[in-house]
Amino acid sequence: MKHPIHALILAGGGGTRLWPLSREEVPKQFLSLGGSESLLQETLRRLNRLCGSRVRVVGGERFRSQILHQARQLGLEHEEETFLLQEPLGRNTAPAIALGVVTLLEEGLNPETPLLVCPSDHSMKDEQAFREAVFQGLDALEAGRLVTFGVVPTAPETGYGYIKTGRNRGGWYEVEAFVEKPDAERAQKYIDSGEYLWNGGIFLFRLGDMAAAFDEHLPEIGQLLRQGKRALVEAFEKLPSLSIDFGIMEKAENVGVVPLHAEWTDLGSWDALYDSAPRDDHGNVLEGDVLALDCQNCMIKGSGRLIAASGVENMLVVDSPDALYIAPRGKSQGVRRIVEALKNQGRRELWQAPESARHWGEYRILYEAEGIKIKRLRVFPGKSLSLQYHHHRTEHWIVVSGTALVRQEEREYFLHEGQSAFINKHEVHRLSNPGKLPLEIIEVQNGPYLGEDDIVRYGDENFRKNVPDFPEKEPFPG
Repeated sequence: MKHPIHALILAGGGGTRLWPLSREEVPKQFLSLGGSESLLQETLRRLNRLCGSRVRVVGGERFRSQILHQARQLGLEHEEETFLLQEPLGRNTAPAIALGVVTLLEEGLNPETPLLVCPSDHSMKDEQAFREAVFQGLDALEAGRLVTFGVVPTAPETGYGYIKTGRNRGGWYEVEAFVEKPDAERAQKYIDSGEYLWNGGIFLFRLGDMAAAFDEHLPEIGQLLRQGKRALVEAFEKLPSLSIDFGIMEKAENVGVVPLHAEWTDLGSWDALYDSAPRDDHGNVLEGDVLALDCQNCMIKGSGRLIAASGVENMLVVDSPDALYIAPRGKSQGVRRIVEALKNQGRRELWQAPESARHWGEYRILYEAEGIKIKRLRVFPGKSLSLQYHHHRTEHWIVVSGTALVRQEEREYFLHEGQSAFINKHEVHRLSNPGKLPLEIIEVQNGPYLGEDDIVRYGDENFRKNVPDFPEKEPFPG
């Protein structure tokens, strides 16, 4: 291999197919589903073992804190500015991949350099099989191919796109056609023929080959690639929202596919998660503080409180701190109707996550009702929340552990365990952790409006007692 493989992880997608755990604020890739690590962390670890530090992540500003926080938890201390490629806004996978390609080329990488592109929200149990497939894909690159990886199907799934294989080239195949999601009858025919693979959304190509493919099939993006990263970013909002499959792979004639036997799943529903999880002698998947008596073939996921069930069969029960989802197994696609109903009602449970990460640490919402919200904040050593004020709420901070440095208007002071501070409306303030241990705070918010868009933030260089007329509003806390 002339040039080492680089990797690009796509982590900008949202989604609520696994509601109530996945939310618009914290989608599936940031969740731990059956293991101690999130799907993003599993992907980072898998690619780090393959590519070392040559791994980048593409994501938007709203997920920046989550991405960096979860990378730090793995001990992957990359340079933030190079590790995370920030999309100005979500425009599907074709513009995201273009951002990765132009960034690496501008950094001086050879156009012959292989780039492996992976989603951040899929699971693979056989890492060795994945590695072997990637190295097999390098042979296809030498033949001038853009490579996709086709998951060897285990069932006539109707929720996946399919790839029809053509001539066998020894370890990889020419692609005859990309096929949209079939109905059950056609899916069974695909399986029976042995000629079809699931489209797993994983790609391998040389940087120069993909740049040429953009020129040929998406010239609007190709022209921007030639102008450089700055031109692409400035035009990002106007780019078409296209997948790389539809925009390039389905149109290009030089596409090869490598079969992937890695026990892959996209975990796209609670039923899929049940099917992929280890089960006990009664066919149950139990997680959390669960007492299940005479239950069979159920998935019951707890979130801290006790869940007790007796005499139920073929049920899905998924608990979160602020919502509980119950459905018969085999009917979990009905969560879409739940999500649509919540959206129509404007319910915060659709988008707001009870637990989330920020650049300064993490928080959990303990209680929320009209006029009051209680959070537990964990501020990492040396980190600070932004300098800010609120129009509609007061805040009461109580130190549980650690030492807090509080800035309130023009004065600064320390708080220790058991001590507290009260922040009035319109008072400019900031919370910092000057110590070497995490700072734990209970925050009590009071007011007629407690939405997170009531955060008005300042940089230190702009701080003054009379705040400007048009401050910057921040959509999420911190």
